[in-house]
Amino acid sequence: MPQGDGLTLLIVGAVFVVLGISSFIWGKREEKSYFTAMSKRPDDLREFLDHWPPRPQPGALKIGGWIAMAIGVILAIMGFAA
Repeated sequence: MPQGDGLTLLIVGAVFVVLGISSFIWGKREEKSYFTAMSKRPDDLREFLDHWPPRPQPGALKIGGWIAMAIGVILAIMGFAA
């Protein structure tokens, strides 16, 4: 590869890792704030204890964060190798 391609892959990999970490943290915060709000409402005790119906957004943010981090690490390794 030309000399600048390795640096480009490294930068893009770092951006993916940062986005993945921020997405994962955002998902954890969303999940915590949701269940904290649910615990303060006594009417919805079943939803708080059983986590039913499931809320997909916090889980999707955390899974997307893991995927972005994995892609970022792969790109960074390719950037170092180039």
